[in-house]
Amino acid sequence: MKTSILAVTLFAAVAATASAQSAAQSSVSVYGLVDMALVRESGAAAGGATKLTGGVGSGSRLGFKGTEDLGGGLSALFVLESGFQPDTGASGQGGLLLGRQAFAGLQSAYGTVLLGRQYTPQYLTVVMADPFGFGHAGDSKNLMPGTGAGYTRMDNTMKYLSPVAGGVSGELAYAPGEVSGDSSAGRQIGAALAYAGGPLKLRLGYHNRNNDTAVVKNVSAARNLVLAAVYDLPLVKLHFAYGSNKGVNSSPLRNAANPFGYAVAPVASVDSRDLLAGITVPFGQHALMASYIRKDDKTSRRQDASQMAVGYKYWLSKRTDIYTAYARIDNKNGAGYTVGSAIESGTGDSAFNLGLRHAF
Repeated sequence: MKTSILAVTLFAAVAATASAQSAAQSSVSVYGLVDMALVRESGAAAGGATKLTGGVGSGSRLGFKGTEDLGGGLSALFVLESGFQPDTGASGQGGLLLGRQAFAGLQSAYGTVLLGRQYTPQYLTVVMADPFGFGHAGDSKNLMPGTGAGYTRMDNTMKYLSPVAGGVSGELAYAPGEVSGDSSAGRQIGAALAYAGGPLKLRLGYHNRNNDTAVVKNVSAARNLVLAAVYDLPLVKLHFAYGSNKGVNSSPLRNAANPFGYAVAPVASVDSRDLLAGITVPFGQHALMASYIRKDDKTSRRQDASQMAVGYKYWLSKRTDIYTAYARIDNKNGAGYTVGSAIESGTGDSAFNLGLRHAF
């Protein structure tokens, strides 16, 4: 209740500030997305599950964003974005008030500096290549690291976005671990280099997370490197990604509760390779999506996995679509990967979605 009151108060304050500053060439906009779907999950040791759940194709959200012209080519900007569950009304991201994004920054001809809770460059690289957009049953996060252990968002982050020159741009991010007496413990570093020219988009993303804490030391760092490419042909869009993951927490399991009931619980890989190949076929108000992902576990356990996924979207308008998707994972040697969605980890090795999504 206190969180809800605080949220309403904060959002009202932002709106009031926007109105008061309208004469100073500033702008504030309210936006959001509501996503609801019927989900059927199968393959878990406990049996199948049917759910009416939120955030399947995309995480539901309510956000405020704004800019102010400071003169001389300099602008201030901010984003405040809260995730929520429309099926229950609960807050997302573990109950955080502004769990999706919360940052402020300055933008000029020399680039943009942002401070606060933000997406990692590595996450933005993988999502660019995913034909399912990090959602639906075909979500690439089911096998490729992009969530958990800090690979979706970074707290306490300083990020620099370079200007675009000849289609090339760069991104740097740094987040201190804020551990007293140890400046390296818990810190995160991210970077990306991107190119966009004509039908081709390329992006190379990197993430490094120090796993030490105030009491646990000398844990191997998590290091992720991923190359993503999208080629937009007249009739189809081709998607590709290849990633390398090394170290503790470099490829965490989305569901670490041993959902298949193995005698020996699955272990998250500390040395793996990922391959994604996908396709999107848009035609009129329709779009077909398909992808294949392979997880190659380089450890002695060889807990490999592969995922096949297909999906369909129909746009009722520019802001509203209905969708359906199906994905299945083939786990090898006791691997424990599950089919989830945009915000859920999943409970089994296959899932079907039928949903409605509206943006405003």
